Amino acid sequence: MPLLHIDDTGFLLDGKPHRLLSGGLHYFRVHPDQWADRLRKARIMGLNTVETYVPWNLHQPRPGTFLMDGALDLPAFLDLAAQEGLQVLLRPGPYICGEWEGGGLPSWLLAEPDIRLRSQDPRYLAAVDDYFEHLLPPLVPYLSSVGGPVIAVQVENEFGAYSDETAHLEHLAATLRRCGVDVPLFTCDQPADLGRGALPGVLATANFGSRTTPNLAALRAHQPDGPLMCTEFWIGWFDRWGAHHVVRDAAHAAQELDELLAAGASVNFYMFHGGTNFGFTNGANDKHTYRPTVTSYDYDAPLDEAGDPTEKFTAFRDVIAKYAPVPAEPVPPRGPKLAVAGIALTDSVPLLSAVHTLGGAAVRSHRPRTMEQLGQDFGFVLYETVLPAAGPALLEVEGVRDRAQVFLDGLPVGVLERENHERALALTVPRPGALLSLLVENQGRVNYGPGIHDRKGLTGDVRLDGTVLTGWTCLPLPLTGLEGLPFARTAATPVGPTFHRGAFDVAEPADTFLHLDGWTKGNAWVNGFPLGRYWSRGPQRSLYVPAPVLRPGRNELVVLELHAAHLARTADLREYAALGPTED
Repeated sequence: MPLLHIDDTGFLLDGKPHRLLSGGLHYFRVHPDQWADRLRKARIMGLNTVETYVPWNLHQPRPGTFLMDGALDLPAFLDLAAQEGLQVLLRPGPYICGEWEGGGLPSWLLAEPDIRLRSQDPRYLAAVDDYFEHLLPPLVPYLSSVGGPVIAVQVENEFGAYSDETAHLEHLAATLRRCGVDVPLFTCDQPADLGRGALPGVLATANFGSRTTPNLAALRAHQPDGPLMCTEFWIGWFDRWGAHHVVRDAAHAAQELDELLAAGASVNFYMFHGGTNFGFTNGANDKHTYRPTVTSYDYDAPLDEAGDPTEKFTAFRDVIAKYAPVPAEPVPPRGPKLAVAGIALTDSVPLLSAVHTLGGAAVRSHRPRTMEQLGQDFGFVLYETVLPAAGPALLEVEGVRDRAQVFLDGLPVGVLERENHERALALTVPRPGALLSLLVENQGRVNYGPGIHDRKGLTGDVRLDGTVLTGWTCLPLPLTGLEGLPFARTAATPVGPTFHRGAFDVAEPADTFLHLDGWTKGNAWVNGFPLGRYWSRGPQRSLYVPAPVLRPGRNELVVLELHAAHLARTADLREYAALGPTED
């Protein structure tokens, strides 16, 4: 790949003026067998570049462990981009936001009770340096300085919205250079934060989705020379549980794009293809009220969640064609879709009776331990203790992160939700020595703002009628493998947290969408692949099933229903997504 240079006039590629036409495509939100398809469609839309974040929390799930294979094989993704002739903007963090769990910061950092993330805290810096020292050397051969596709690398992410500690950005930039990154560096911030988040000597770029002319003017006022670039051109948005599905008019977004390109600026669509927060990887926001993000990251993008072109694909391609050559290939058609109705989930096992086949070792503790203290990233923790006396009582839970189902002797007595600021529950203890159980779900760590210090599980004392309860058993339930579950055929529909299993046949695998009409809340897996969370409160009403997770012949569906299953215990695979009503 040619080498990118930056001078006072703009971007230069091999000495010639160059405009970056880029789109966000996060490899970790797309099944790896579908990377090539999405990259080909990026080129067909007229893009010459793709952008991706790098999720530290997936690549380094524990200190001393670093993963870069399978769905995390970033070098393979870069190879495929190069094969399409696409350049790459790499955004390695360490913090990425992206509506991703914890903004990409690994949960184990929060085992330190007073650590200051995104700062000069020596403990944080040591962890960041170790991360870069593992991540970057395998990527150096992919830099454009040695013929690879990576033409520029970002320093942190929207730092000005969090802090003005320039020394921290300087440390990160120096670490990138020390680890072999010799291509241009850049920062990105919303226009109002440029003064806090920019780094002297490094290209500053701006993030916005409207008011293009004044936002470019703000960038130029901050940076009088050099390229104008919108690193996150917001052409859609993300959804949260309990709200509407957010969409943006294609014609209006195309008009803003036209204005941006007419000004000579470069662009990175956020997103070109959003993908999916598979498993437990969605993030959350907390601006005085905790709001978890849904499983789908469709983002109302030019490619929808299944990788099919939307109205925006054509609208943006037509605008790009006014300013740059666009491939003569036609807009790709929608891919084939699969439908299977009435999948019967005939086998079941209650979660509370099967926890010891799912979790790690139980930890005995005087007070409840957080998920991070238990060495756990995602999923649930089951907390249990014995109550001393019977009768009516008030249960008070100091910190629920994020949703606690409460049981007495295995029977459900209520739910406490962080989102609703719930901390107390009136109950009746049936007998002395009754077992109190709290099944606490991590619904996604906060990914933006000071709330990123978001520890999960029970984060404080639990009291019964004012007395602190002690003598806890804390059992991690990460649900990373379901192989040992003792399923059995059951005629009645169980109530309460229960795993349900069924089988269905496929002649030829294709993309499809799992619909769980009549179910309440939980998670789903197909052939062991974690599709993500579902919740009847919406807006999302289906889960995307990538074709590569299916196989010809018999397939397995497992659903963890936390409350009330569909009475007939059936589910459907349908040819269409149901992402919920819009505000229109």
